[in-house]
Amino acid sequence: MSFHFSPEEDLRVAHALAGAAAAHSLRLFRTPLDIIAKADESPVTQADRAAETAMREILAAERPADGIFGEEHGQERVDAERIWVLDPIDGTRSFITGSPLWGTLIALVRGGRVELGMVDMPVLGERWIGQAGIGAQRNGQPVRVRDCKTIAEARIVTTSPDIFNAADWQAFDRLSRRCAMRRFGGDCYGYAQLAGGTIDLVVETGLQPYDYLGPTGLIEAAGGVVTDWEGRPLGLEANARVVAAATPELHRQALAILAA
Repeated sequence: MSFHFSPEEDLRVAHALAGAAAAHSLRLFRTPLDIIAKADESPVTQADRAAETAMREILAAERPADGIFGEEHGQERVDAERIWVLDPIDGTRSFITGSPLWGTLIALVRGGRVELGMVDMPVLGERWIGQAGIGAQRNGQPVRVRDCKTIAEARIVTTSPDIFNAADWQAFDRLSRRCAMRRFGGDCYGYAQLAGGTIDLVVETGLQPYDYLGPTGLIEAAGGVVTDWEGRPLGLEANARVVAAATPELHRQALAILAA
């Protein structure tokens, strides 16, 4: 059975999801936490799990036929036409170490296309939203990517050198040293900065759908381009290598240097 919901209705649900996640995560931010090692060795906390549980409870009430692809509690109905992709706390290491640059990532994927992407930064009080065909905003104010078309002018960011294997690091290092500025850290906030026009390139590896689909929806709605390192669209595949760029021209140049 197919259900039709307006973009306004979908946005209302996304706001509810982000609010529910923030209520749990902020309560535990900068408090002692029991850290659990997941299979991929990334740290997860009670805050992650409680936040995603709260988000799923909202979807069970509001969108019972939709699929869910979550970081903490797995997948449900991922063959559905509409799938909500959830990362309650992106940047768990930032959360654990008291850094404010962690966020909640939400994407609504319909027929393989991201219709809504959200990057919510609870500590900063910034909620970044992109909707296909409508545009992008930060706290209700329109945002757009910077019109940067050359690598020499570009500002590039990635979370950490530690996310790359040796060959991918060489490729990133080669690209980033040709940019005007390179920065490390920030987790999901780098993608929001790109949508807002203060960063021009984000290049990362080893990402999961819940890491990149929310930012993809935001950046595309802000006028940017997001693909894997081969230039292919991103979907629900694991361990993706991601290139997000402000303009198609910049994106093409980045792909060429990464592949050199």
